[in-house]
Amino acid sequence: MSSISCTKLTIWTIFAMVLQIAGLYLFVLGFFPVKPALSGASGPESYRPPENDSFEDFNVSSMNSDDLRSLYLELSEVPPLYRRLILMVVDGLPAEFVLGKDGEPPTKAFVDAMPYTHSLLANNMAIGYHAKAAPPTVTMPRLKAMVSGAIGGFLDVALNFNTQAFLDDNLLGQFFRIGWNMTMFGDETWLKLFPKLFTRQDGVSSFFVKDTIVVDLNVSRHLPEELYQDDWHLMILHYLGVDHVGHIGGRKSVLMPPKLREMDDVVKMIHLNSVLSSDSKQGDTLLLLVSDHGMTESGNHGGSSYEETDSLALFIGASSKAPRDDVSAIQDTMNQVDIPPTLALLFGVPIPKNNVGVANVDCLLSLPDGKLLRALELNSWQLLRLLKAQLPGLSCVSLDSGYHVDTRWPKVSQCSGTTEEMFCCLYSKAAALHTFWNSTASSSDGGNHYNTVTAYHDFLMTASEWLTRKVTDKPIGQLALGILAMVTSSLVFLRLLFCLRRDECLKGNQGFKDMKISMHNWSLEEIYVVAVIVILVVSMGSSSMVEEEQYIWHFLTSTLFWILIRKMIKSFPVGERDRLNKSNYHSCFSQVCPILVMLICGRIIRAWHQGGVNWTHLPDISKWLEQGGSNKKKAIRVVSCILVTSLSLFSFSRSRLNRVFRNLLQFFFLLSGCLVLQHIMIYQDNMLLVSGHGATFMAQIIYAVLSIATGFTVLASPWLSLVSICKDSTSYSQLAGSHSVKNQMIHMSKGFKESIYLIGWAYMISWSLLQLLLQQPINSMPVFLLLLQISAAMMYFFNDGTYRKPWVEVAILYFIGMTGHFGLGNSNTLATIDVAGAFIGISSHSTILSGILMFCITYASPISVLLSLMIYISLKDECVNGLDHTMEFGQLLKSELAIPFLVPLGINSVLLSAYTIVLLQMRNHLFIWSVFSPKYLYICATTACVYMGGSIVAATVLYTSLVYTLSRKRIVSVRNSTKRSD
Repeated sequence: MSSISCTKLTIWTIFAMVLQIAGLYLFVLGFFPVKPALSGASGPESYRPPENDSFEDFNVSSMNSDDLRSLYLELSEVPPLYRRLILMVVDGLPAEFVLGKDGEPPTKAFVDAMPYTHSLLANNMAIGYHAKAAPPTVTMPRLKAMVSGAIGGFLDVALNFNTQAFLDDNLLGQFFRIGWNMTMFGDETWLKLFPKLFTRQDGVSSFFVKDTIVVDLNVSRHLPEELYQDDWHLMILHYLGVDHVGHIGGRKSVLMPPKLREMDDVVKMIHLNSVLSSDSKQGDTLLLLVSDHGMTESGNHGGSSYEETDSLALFIGASSKAPRDDVSAIQDTMNQVDIPPTLALLFGVPIPKNNVGVANVDCLLSLPDGKLLRALELNSWQLLRLLKAQLPGLSCVSLDSGYHVDTRWPKVSQCSGTTEEMFCCLYSKAAALHTFWNSTASSSDGGNHYNTVTAYHDFLMTASEWLTRKVTDKPIGQLALGILAMVTSSLVFLRLLFCLRRDECLKGNQGFKDMKISMHNWSLEEIYVVAVIVILVVSMGSSSMVEEEQYIWHFLTSTLFWILIRKMIKSFPVGERDRLNKSNYHSCFSQVCPILVMLICGRIIRAWHQGGVNWTHLPDISKWLEQGGSNKKKAIRVVSCILVTSLSLFSFSRSRLNRVFRNLLQFFFLLSGCLVLQHIMIYQDNMLLVSGHGATFMAQIIYAVLSIATGFTVLASPWLSLVSICKDSTSYSQLAGSHSVKNQMIHMSKGFKESIYLIGWAYMISWSLLQLLLQQPINSMPVFLLLLQISAAMMYFFNDGTYRKPWVEVAILYFIGMTGHFGLGNSNTLATIDVAGAFIGISSHSTILSGILMFCITYASPISVLLSLMIYISLKDECVNGLDHTMEFGQLLKSELAIPFLVPLGINSVLLSAYTIVLLQMRNHLFIWSVFSPKYLYICATTACVYMGGSIVAATVLYTSLVYTLSRKRIVSVRNSTKRSD
């Protein structure tokens, strides 16, 4: 039975990779489409019932802004309550800071930080709401929701980094059509969403999170002049400082109180000016203080937890007609998408066509009773149009004529049946009550008005909730094709791995019969590795398991270590014949120590972070260090840096290559370690200095030194391995004339092994030092422990006397990498992505550079393991004994690269395909967007991580093998020339 050739292996591998990428592209494009929206913008037709098609059409395009504004005022029958709007967005401000939580007022620290804002609430001069934001809780989709009332697609979290112009119907477009002049100062996302819409503007980058001062001063410097200008109708102020402080130091950062006081001063300045400038027209200007999202304790956001979705909506200048006390104010809640219909009705413009929000009644209580009902009627008509677009069978009969209301009520008091019947029932009930109130307005009591408002509210809330949850119809054919491509890709990877396992068994057995027996004899480790994959696939169907996946990885990896211990103990010599001698003692010690180090490191990493979603409040080592203050964190970080640097010096000293080259590498990595250490000592405690020019310049120097050291090692070590060989023999001729060709090749293969060994350690040390620079200070020790655990695993594989399949060893390393991923505080929610470290060493915002650094921080552990496969390749026994002069270049690549490259791809492809199927099955699940979809984004990113790490290893082995092959051919050529001359 012939083995698979390197050419076939390469072709099938590339085919499977391309097929997987194509399938993933098809599925993502079909499952996460841009949410469908009704085309066009709301106009005069929004002031008529959806079923009334006889209303005359208006040529809006030919009207000037003044005529259109007058037309809207005439048709709406709801007078605007305000003339100007100031929209103040405080990015990342949790509503809890202003309104408290769970019915309790905010803590004294927050009250002291924002005294004027709290005084407005206390004196009934503002109405505050917990405005629930829909996931993903990142800026761009939240801004879209606040101006259009529409729920965006989930992939907006990716588009957040590359914002495009917003073309759907929205409030700013409606304001622009009626002739409003608008200005904007702050986050440049507004300028990207609405280009050429503002008469005056000054944008700042929202992603350069190191800046917590200038980014807000650049907004506030415009206020003294702009507040006294009378040529604008809408002024948008988007402050980013609170969000940036959160990313750097979390909610409890020492920078948070002064930043909140700064925001409070802005509110005070605007409020006093708006009151003074309006003279007798109190309430002429509305100040709306909002936040796009909240933040977790660590200051991050993007997920669906209460802390992240708890955004603020504070209407300053609006007061309820009914008495309100502080308790009622802090208990009020609304959805973020309720802001656009509320503002549209307050300012006399049509509600955006794709709005799913409900107008806030409290803000409209200043209207007369009839006007309030008219406002709710307009909101109902708008949602009814949206419902009819989603439910073509929906057709509600108008109750304005032809029905006696008193006989109709009993039939609609209890609404049930199909979805269409339920909505028609709720709407008809509200319309009937409204008609009855209009006919008896002069004699009816307040009860009829209250019942009508309640009926409208019931319809609006039911429609809004249904439209918000409505799952977009997905192209099943496209999704099935994508899944088929990914499953086929997985089968190809598994088939290739099966062929490699068969070749390995064939190599170790003399006959076909022995090979078949070996193929069917699976060791406990092999069975367990397969069981781990099966357990992971099964757990993907549970939302709780997805949220707390870290516990699965920690448990399965720890169990795997104990299985290794069991096998190690069984291999110990026992009995009189096999009694331990000095050599056996050394062998047992070299096996016991690495596995104990792996266990201890794994246990500490597990206890470092209580990750996930539901149990983050449990005590762990990181929280204990946070409570201990910055000195403890700095001490841990310094010790970690020293240990990583020391390990690098020791590892390079073990190489048998050229001593000058070794010393040069030790110098470069010692210099890098010292620079990282200096960066820690100078800049860790001072959050203001960390964003300064000095810290940025030093980080750039560290990047340069690490890049030069690593690049030099990769390029030079394969050639210097030949120099080391030539040092033992004065010339190629002497080397070619040695005792045997086999000895020559073994001698050369040792140099090949040493060069890969050095490159592997250069990758590992560079990556660890980079993580010490980028990761949060609290994660410095887990970075070292992960490096130590991987090193111990390599030592265990090298010293273990028992035979183990190479694919099992690579799978074990892959599991260690994924366990370390969660050990560094990552989870399956977007809120744990560390944004602050992505700007270290970047002097100005760059989406590409910061995105790369963010990816490196998030996938520090998996990439570290993938890079360590270079060391694994150098330690394989085949690296020395399996190379000879007859081995072709392709055979060499297959021998060294096939298993380390294909095993991570195979495992990841199985998990990717399985979870894709799970995601499709869960498309109607309650937690599809909050749990399952973020997990899928992580799996897609993990796929990119495996491809990137595997490509680096493949390219390095390809280059090193090419240098080795060329050198070997040169020696053979010299040998042949020597023979001919003789």
